[in-house]
Amino acid sequence: MPTDRSSIVMTTDAVGGIWSYSLDLGRDLVRHDMRVVLAVLGPELDADKRASAADAGIDVIETGLAPEWLATQASEVEQAGAALADLAVREGADLVHLNHPALAASTPFEVPVLAVCHSCVATWWAAVRGTPLPDDFMWRTDLVRRGYRSASTLVAPTRAFAEMTQRVYGLAALPEVVYNGRVAPEALVATPPLDAVFTAGRLWDDGKNLGLLDRAAGLHHVPFRAAGPTDGPNGAHASFERIEMLGPLPEAAMRAEFAARPLYASPALYEPFGLAVLEAAQSGCALVLSDIESFTELWHDAALFVPTDDPEALAAAIGRLLSDPALRADYAEAARNRSRVFGLEPFSREMMRLYRCLIDAPRAMAS
Repeated sequence: MPTDRSSIVMTTDAVGGIWSYSLDLGRDLVRHDMRVVLAVLGPELDADKRASAADAGIDVIETGLAPEWLATQASEVEQAGAALADLAVREGADLVHLNHPALAASTPFEVPVLAVCHSCVATWWAAVRGTPLPDDFMWRTDLVRRGYRSASTLVAPTRAFAEMTQRVYGLAALPEVVYNGRVAPEALVATPPLDAVFTAGRLWDDGKNLGLLDRAAGLHHVPFRAAGPTDGPNGAHASFERIEMLGPLPEAAMRAEFAARPLYASPALYEPFGLAVLEAAQSGCALVLSDIESFTELWHDAALFVPTDDPEALAAAIGRLLSDPALRADYAEAARNRSRVFGLEPFSREMMRLYRCLIDAPRAMAS
């Protein structure tokens, strides 16, 4: 890892899992004596998120700049990229970590850029709609493609998503694969697991396929609960008949939900990684997941998998675990064991290795 106090400017936003990703990684980088500046795009942070960043020793700059999925035209993203490049200079950054790669589409940065393809509208559309991209998405996709090609290094959170990204964007090389990681709870609660089904994420996102979970809920008598925003910044809204919607929860409340160890279910059509699934596994929840490639890559022997279009199969898998405590315990233990592969330490170590290569290369050339 870098031996001096290297400084990194990292983009983030408050809408989805990128915030958790940025906060956890930033916290560990600070622990390794690196300076981290989070440049927040899109909506402002709430007080809970600001406090978490301050506790972690991370500097936060709320830019008000638009990520490509909120912008109404390409010029907004190009201007945001230029503004971020200026910010990186003012902050004395040695490297820029873009969790929003489209910002590199038109802007030459003065330092190396590591970009991460967490998700994008083109791969989302391919997985969720399966039809040609609408015209409004074409310019966004072009920005992302140029951002990917401009980055010094491109990273994906699973091999499945790396291959999908390479295919959709016609990239010459496969992105580097670095599995995401989170800090696991120190110990499990000793009480029996809760007979309930839980899910979390952007509930308004059709890619989460929660309509299927709602239909499965009609075949059971246990509570089905979901945490996360129901209204998207794009105007989308989620409401379901049988799932109790908890709305966005502070980090402590989310950990309490996981600590009760309900069954965790995700019938997602599109999930490049799934940090909430990882949190559930780390907390000792048995998993019922859709059989998409990213989930089977990550949790291949540690979850029950179901098709993305069969509510009866989803309900049957949930019923199988609810009716058999020993089987449920076996799957919960398997998920927890598997989750150790995706801890914060291996994730952070691999990211610092990539940072070091990028930061040290120009220094070596100059010496």
